[in-house]
Amino acid sequence: MLRRQFISLLALLPVAGIARAAVQPFDEAAFAAARKSGKPVLVYVHANWCPTCRKQEPAIQALLGTPEFASFQVFKVDFDSQPDVLDDLRVTRQSTIIVFKGEKEVARATGVTQSEAIAAHLRKAV
Repeated sequence: MLRRQFISLLALLPVAGIARAAVQPFDEAAFAAARKSGKPVLVYVHANWCPTCRKQEPAIQALLGTPEFASFQVFKVDFDSQPDVLDDLRVTRQSTIIVFKGEKEVARATGVTQSEAIAAHLRKAV
């Protein structure tokens, strides 16, 4: 419990000299441009009512605040209001993360909440 609270607090702290990857709502044109740019891209599917999503989000935020993952372009898909995006990405469950290195999908996981496991997926794109 204390570890989870610590990770949540870390996500809120600004770190001097480190640019945090900004999370933006999923937009098809921005997503296509991000992939085309060759930068690492993270898409995560979130539902406010989902307890797994609530555990996953602070871990993702904390990782994005580290130098290793600050270059990611990050898109958040709302599970309840973006069914067309879910279909396009072949997602059937909330708490799904998809990692792209340029145009290529390099990792996908559902229900992962541990920072170390999420980081392992993100590393496949850096």
